[in-house]
Amino acid sequence: MDSSGRNSKQAERKAAMAVLAHSAAAAIAGHLADVAVPAHENLREPENGLVMLRGRIGGDGAPFNLGEATVSRAAVRLATGEVGFGYTLGRDAEKARMIALCDALVQSADCAGEVEAKVIAPLRAAMIAKRDRKAEETAATRVDFYTMVRGEG
Repeated sequence: MDSSGRNSKQAERKAAMAVLAHSAAAAIAGHLADVAVPAHENLREPENGLVMLRGRIGGDGAPFNLGEATVSRAAVRLATGEVGFGYTLGRDAEKARMIALCDALVQSADCAGEVEAKVIAPLRAAMIAKRDRKAEETAATRVDFYTMVRGEG
């Protein structure tokens, strides 16, 4: 595979993982139930841990440790050899496992189209609809201030 094809696959995988990370576990499970999931094994059982969050004051300030956040992670390998990794904020081990499974399926030539159509696309549409609805609600409360210049007498 040439580098442009590899970059395209990486971009698709990155976009899919962004959608899955921002989706609810119940929504992922509901859509994943519509997919014929091939045989797979857990390479890393879902587990919870902590990551250090780093911050900066201003755009160019020195980094500092802001605090810790809980995360869940998992790794899954399909019978055909594709390996998927799943990470999510919080202590939802099952969501991390489903994300890892979807990551592996997105890499599979046999399953990528089905997963995109039945899982990723509906979740992306729901995410966009929610974002648009919030934008409309915010726009409804917007107040435009302007200055009117009055002429003297």
